[in-house]
Amino acid sequence: MPPNLCLILLLCISTSKTRATAIGLNWGTAASHPLPPPKVVELLKNNNVARVKLFDADPLVLQALSGSKIAVTVGIPNSMLRSLNSSKKAAESWVHDNVTRYFSNSGRGSGVRIEYVAVGDESFLQSYGDQFHPFVIGAATNIQTALMRANLAGEVKVVVPCSSDTVQSESNLPSKGHFRSDLNKTITQLLTFLNKHHSPFFVSISPFLSLHQNKNISLDFSLFKENAHPHRDSHKTYKNSFDLIYDTVVTALSTAGYPEMDIVVGQIGWPTDGAANATSSIAETFMKGLITHLQSKSGTPLKPRVPPTETYIFSLLDEDQRSIAAGNFERHWGLLTFDGQAKYHVDLGQVSRNLVNAQNVDYLSPKWCVVNNNQDLSNATAIALEACSAADCTALSPGSSCFNLSWPANISYAFNSYFQQHDQQAASCYFGGLGLITTVDPSTEKCRFSIQLRTSRSSSIYPPRLLHWMLSAIATILVCLQQFQ
Repeated sequence: MPPNLCLILLLCISTSKTRATAIGLNWGTAASHPLPPPKVVELLKNNNVARVKLFDADPLVLQALSGSKIAVTVGIPNSMLRSLNSSKKAAESWVHDNVTRYFSNSGRGSGVRIEYVAVGDESFLQSYGDQFHPFVIGAATNIQTALMRANLAGEVKVVVPCSSDTVQSESNLPSKGHFRSDLNKTITQLLTFLNKHHSPFFVSISPFLSLHQNKNISLDFSLFKENAHPHRDSHKTYKNSFDLIYDTVVTALSTAGYPEMDIVVGQIGWPTDGAANATSSIAETFMKGLITHLQSKSGTPLKPRVPPTETYIFSLLDEDQRSIAAGNFERHWGLLTFDGQAKYHVDLGQVSRNLVNAQNVDYLSPKWCVVNNNQDLSNATAIALEACSAADCTALSPGSSCFNLSWPANISYAFNSYFQQHDQQAASCYFGGLGLITTVDPSTEKCRFSIQLRTSRSSSIYPPRLLHWMLSAIATILVCLQQFQ
């Protein structure tokens, strides 16, 4: 018997009872000063990351991924769904520009190993209302047709990432899981589409949000702690929040008529700042518990020995321009800081068993903007609040790493955030004469005053569409700044 055939048979025998799960990372680029894509790809390769999920199809990112052999999911933003739904020509152009142009089967040659096209980014999120519902299935269908015309339908699958609140259970029992009633027609169409083309169901799972929204869920239960009080559902016993949420999805799919549809966990993670229980220490505990659970291939009570086919950790890096509508923690999901430095140790299956940091990062000059204590600071809080509306002050919110800064150190934090956001331009540290540029690092043991990255893609101000996302947090930050006066 040929050696290769022996190997194939051995692999088939070894996976007949348990299924391996692949672990990848989400790579978001909603940052004012993003790490250069080649630097990120180097980071991925140094950490032996084999799969990455994108939220768009940035040409610079795809160019950097060319020849890397990393399996890639390219994303279509929600803002494009309407046009792709209404125009087959638009879908064909998108596929040509973002898939065909870069595609390489199995990563051979200099191309990109594109495996999925993700249509929309959690477009069924309840807070969005139904604004995207009419366009999702049409857009997915047109993209599928365009892939067929490009002879890529056999290589690239079309998927639709669903938010964690797509599935509900009023009793919090997996056996009562169902899709949201307002999505009945759309979900039926989606599942029919996915089943027809043998595509998996992509869904986000968020034990962190579940902890904050459900009083019956404990922190230990969310963190895979062995001493956590179990939850029972009929004859099934649940020892962690992941299994509980996952099996709720399993039940919803079964009730809809698709009990055997493959499930991909499109997003799962734990933030490290911006809220209570959002710390690096807790995130490390969660991530280690998750990885151990997935690698055990034990599955869940409803799917024993059948873990999700793929799991994408959210996220690779912190992003200071993510929407904070759901909370200030949204900008702190990264395993690594915005500049590619590991926040904690976790074994993703790498040889080193610890995350490898980004190397040779190009920072702006080592200088900060702080409050000038020799000036009249009676109006400093109002000015700092204005600065925070065009910068990232989420670390000042209650429970966050910089919340305990005394006044006026918290004013300095706001000033510096704005200063770095605007590429350290001298005028961006004026603040009516209250700002002072210094080369002495004002960081404390728990609160980092960052220096931004030097990049040609820096953004001097937030686009107008981002401002409304920030306004919901301004009132909270104002309270934080005022309380130390």
